[in-house]
Amino acid sequence: MTSPPDPNAVLHAHDLEFTYPSGQTALRGVTLHIQRGEKVALVGPNGAGKSTLILHFNGILRPQKGRIWVDGLEVKDTTLGEIRARVGLVFQNPDDQLFSPTVYDDVAFGPRQMGLPENEVRTRVYEALQAVDLQGLEHRPPYQLSNGEKKRAAIATVLAMRPSILILDEPVAGLDPRTRRRLITLLCQLPLTMLIATHDMRLVATLCSRVMVMDEGRIIAHGPARHILNNERLLVEHGLESPWLPPPHPCYNKTQEKR
Repeated sequence: MTSPPDPNAVLHAHDLEFTYPSGQTALRGVTLHIQRGEKVALVGPNGAGKSTLILHFNGILRPQKGRIWVDGLEVKDTTLGEIRARVGLVFQNPDDQLFSPTVYDDVAFGPRQMGLPENEVRTRVYEALQAVDLQGLEHRPPYQLSNGEKKRAAIATVLAMRPSILILDEPVAGLDPRTRRRLITLLCQLPLTMLIATHDMRLVATLCSRVMVMDEGRIIAHGPARHILNNERLLVEHGLESPWLPPPHPCYNKTQEKR
């Protein structure tokens, strides 16, 4: 197979398998495809293989079996540079992505690594900062940012590369409600194909058109977001909660209903 089975898919994984040196098998025959412009959620319990899977899409991890294509380009040693320019990966912890003395330097890092002239780097930095509403903070050290600002700065470091695909790992984890809503609004407005690994089912309901449920290294179910999110039995079986219903309180006692 020299080309992806679905030529219209911007992201395509076929029969991926991956086992860590410890012996933990993280991926078991994963096949998926994502069309251009889709915003797709990847949901499942801790240890399902979500983070392992998304790290394959820009070559940080390599499949021990199976193949991956991005925009029709297969992920392999000779294509990694181009793949990483097309796929922007935002880690769960922004401190893993922010390491420079200033926000400007962090956002400029990728374009500088591409060998772009400094005037083009500057243009990209300010466009990215404007997109995430961080204008005026470019000279701030990242450690002085709030958690929400750090999340947006991490996204800016990726946007400065002008990717066609954005992959995010738990983008709203640890944010207060106001900051969470602000970040979701930002993601809604970005005209990019997205794959979002998350436990936040309300984020999924707001942002995503399609959902893939992952557990024990496999894609268990996939379909339109409304169908998956309304299947309460499926969600509960795989450690998830309905976005429409509050979770039961741990102190709830059914006998209270009879009082």
